[in-house]
Amino acid sequence: MDQFCCMVMRINIDCNGCYRKVRRALLDSQELDTHLIEMKQSKVSVCGRFKPQEIAIKIRKKTNRRVEILEIQEFGSNDEQNHGEKPLMITSWNLESNQNQFATCR
Repeated sequence: MDQFCCMVMRINIDCNGCYRKVRRALLDSQELDTHLIEMKQSKVSVCGRFKPQEIAIKIRKKTNRRVEILEIQEFGSNDEQNHGEKPLMITSWNLESNQNQFATCR
């Protein structure tokens, strides 16, 4: 089984059609637990048990959009302190309170 990781990608999301393509590709991926699409920044964050390169390739094939991996955080599956808990993803981005700025799905 793959270890739990979080990945941030840059995917060019120009319009609502592109947004729907990316969202559908993320929802179809069984390996992903959560995702966050930041349309204005063209960033997509995903968390789950997966191999980052495989998810990026799947999204590329399904959306026909260029996918650039910006950051990968892998969390060891044998940490004694975690005991199966999912880690929180902490980013340095300043998310504004404007709900039109980003869309979330769990």
